[in-house]
Amino acid sequence: MTYLELVNDVLVRLRESTVSIVGETTYSALIGKFVNDAKRQIEDSYNWNCLSQTITVTTTGGTSSYALTGAGQKFRINDALNTTSLIGLRNIAFADMNRKLNFSASSQSIPSEFCFSGVDANGDTKVDLFPVPDGAYTLLFDLTVPQAALSSDSDSVLVLDYLVAQSAYARSLIERGEDGGTNSNEAYALFRGMLSDAIALESTRYPEDNFVAV
Repeated sequence: MTYLELVNDVLVRLRESTVSIVGETTYSALIGKFVNDAKRQIEDSYNWNCLSQTITVTTTGGTSSYALTGAGQKFRINDALNTTSLIGLRNIAFADMNRKLNFSASSQSIPSEFCFSGVDANGDTKVDLFPVPDGAYTLLFDLTVPQAALSSDSDSVLVLDYLVAQSAYARSLIERGEDGGTNSNEAYALFRGMLSDAIALESTRYPEDNFVAV
């Protein structure tokens, strides 16, 4: 569903008139805020496959720090590979990396370890590598990256749209109080059950993610 469709879905549940654009009224704009809040909560609840991205880093000899372009700062890492050398990259603590880069001999070799180290001017997370690359290597970082906040009416949500609509509906009921229909506690309990069911279903395909964080 698109951003506009989600807002109108919630408005219908609230027995309100639908709108032609999200910002048409102050109330529809508020529902848009609830939609994005709901989306963010659902994204944080699980490593959804629809949010998976592979970011490629190509190293340069003598350079140890690289930005994960497009990753932002709020992501989960699933795997990291040096496909040039056919090895996995080990995620080590920042303090360990700091000592290796500053205390070890300056010789360069095949990068096999990394750590996260600050962000660049675009707000993307940077990684430090060790050993410092001695040439060009292709590194693949498999991440779960949340979708940017919905802003355009035509933006389509990546996570399950019915979960976003139910959570936004529950949030809307809390904001305006009970009005004789479904109360906010019931609506939120229904959302939690739906979210738990969706996670349980998706986790059957990914044994490494056999936890539920609701």
